[in-house]
Amino acid sequence: MADYTSSASFWFEAILLSSILVAVFAFLGIIFTRRMGLLDFPGSAPHKTHSVPVPIAGGMALVGALLISGWIFETYRDPAVMATLGGGLIVFIFGLWDDIRGMSPVVKLMGQVLAAVVLIRLGVSIKIFHSPEFFISGHGLLFSGLNFIATILWVVGLTNAFNFVDSMDGLALGLGGMAAAFFMVVTLDSGQIDLSRISALLLGVCIGLYFFNSSPAHLFLGDSGAQSLGFVLASLGIAFHPLDVNQASSWFVPIMLLAVPIFDTTLVVFSRLRRRKAVYKASIDHTYHRLLSMGLSSSRAVLLMQLTALFLGCLAFLVLPYSPLLSNTVFVSVVIAGFILLLLLDDRKRWG
Repeated sequence: MADYTSSASFWFEAILLSSILVAVFAFLGIIFTRRMGLLDFPGSAPHKTHSVPVPIAGGMALVGALLISGWIFETYRDPAVMATLGGGLIVFIFGLWDDIRGMSPVVKLMGQVLAAVVLIRLGVSIKIFHSPEFFISGHGLLFSGLNFIATILWVVGLTNAFNFVDSMDGLALGLGGMAAAFFMVVTLDSGQIDLSRISALLLGVCIGLYFFNSSPAHLFLGDSGAQSLGFVLASLGIAFHPLDVNQASSWFVPIMLLAVPIFDTTLVVFSRLRRRKAVYKASIDHTYHRLLSMGLSSSRAVLLMQLTALFLGCLAFLVLPYSPLLSNTVFVSVVIAGFILLLLLDDRKRWG
């Protein structure tokens, strides 16, 4: 295997194997969860529009296939991959328990923070405030604390963002697969071979699961699947270090790669706080639902969100070689456009 790991065929082999492996896990998981009674029943929450009980088997298939394919392709040699999968297992266990028995938001949050702390302890954390190229940087307890807080917020935020955006069949997996594809290419370019491998495997897992999760879904990701997907992508965003690029021009790349789930979470939190509603309760006020209310069909709403993610991902790497001033101007412009879109989608006349 080591003789051809730099060839394109190796990456296609990784994608193919993990997609086949997750399909097998998904098929077996559907049978297993049906027998266990681990099903998502119609009408159990306001945003659930499916008409028949659907197995919550996506998390088990995703994590199982990623762990086994990662072992086959020897990605565990990289400490960052080990930290990612170790923390991801914690998120998966808490999420699976929530799928089976239910769990309070506080306990779920504690599990996510625990996973983020494990990730940090194993060496994967944001270090941007220690970089002399960044706008605010230095050494000492203050800047170490800023790095720690930023890592916790990023990891916990993205973990929940993918859980939030999983509001329609195939949406979270489509966004996750697209981000994984970007990470596969850019980590290969930066010489982070094992990170590129795990990204390729994650891409294959998303492709294989998409067949089962696309509308009408034969399985749901559940909290265990959506949160695990978000955690792994958040970890990859931290571990990725572009070569020969000014830190001040590259710090926002992971944010733009995962901008659609981030936007959806921001919209939901802003909207619910604005109306004094509980942030953690499920409802039909996500970006997807708002696009439907504007007249888009279900398939076009999903496609629009995925195309937006593709556009922003391309834009993020397009501006990497630019000067810090120009690249950050582009990023700020994207943020402003996103804020304007948020206000338009949260129109009080339409949503109360």
